[in-house]
Amino acid sequence: MSFEQRTKEYRTFLETYLRQFYEPFHGEPQEKLFSAMEYSLLGGGKRIRGICALEFCRMCCGDWMKAAPFAAAIEMIHTYSLIHDDLPCMDNDDFRRGRPTNHRVYGEGIATLAGDALLTDAFLLASTAKLPNPEDMADAIGLMAECAGSLGMVGGQVLDIMSQDRELTEQEVLDIQTRKTGKLISAACCLGVIAGGGTPEQFDGAAKFAAGLGLAFQIRDDMLDVIGTQEEMGKGVGTDGEKNTFVRLYGLEKCEDLVKTYTQYALDSLHVFPDSGFIQELAQSLTARRV
Repeated sequence: MSFEQRTKEYRTFLETYLRQFYEPFHGEPQEKLFSAMEYSLLGGGKRIRGICALEFCRMCCGDWMKAAPFAAAIEMIHTYSLIHDDLPCMDNDDFRRGRPTNHRVYGEGIATLAGDALLTDAFLLASTAKLPNPEDMADAIGLMAECAGSLGMVGGQVLDIMSQDRELTEQEVLDIQTRKTGKLISAACCLGVIAGGGTPEQFDGAAKFAAGLGLAFQIRDDMLDVIGTQEEMGKGVGTDGEKNTFVRLYGLEKCEDLVKTYTQYALDSLHVFPDSGFIQELAQSLTARRV
């Protein structure tokens, strides 16, 4: 199967899986909430994190569908974070993926609650996974919580907000972005290994891969805020302004070199997997992207 075919298969599967999860919820009195949740959850996106979970599971055991609850849960957490990031109290963005942001359509209150519900439902869905080693479920749920919460993505966002009035050091920028972007990618990759019954060496390899990819991805994202267009990105560009981004810290030329360095680190971490061709190609496509 080609890279394009497998990518399409994974994305199509995830879209269907997420849509079917919420079908039984329709008809409830809080219908507007589900409409807002699905507006963002099913409104496009690359499904990078979900694909990583499915693929790392496949690389461990072959049956990638075993990671479906984890993959979908991570996509729900990612979507909640985007809804909240776009709110007026955060980044105050009007567009996401080429459409008005959630709060512009449903109002700030419903948008906030839609994010809250997606986060909570993600753990409900993840708890349904059938693992090769059932005793690993507690570790898997703990990993999700750690990577998404105060020690992970949310913690990184808080550090970012607290630092907006001063210029940061290189280490401080790395600390923020490792949490904001890298932790959820790490959760996706490592959960895929857990779902596939992988070895401790494979778990470690997945974590290192995610660390490298997360940094390369974020640096590329910072670059695209400078060199991309709103038509390409589907959202406002040049909005980072005086934020502590990698471009502000290093400049575009060094950022380009760093993307290559971190991408190679990610690729070098895959030696413990016998069939890593797809995930290698995925990493390279993400860190060379224009959108």
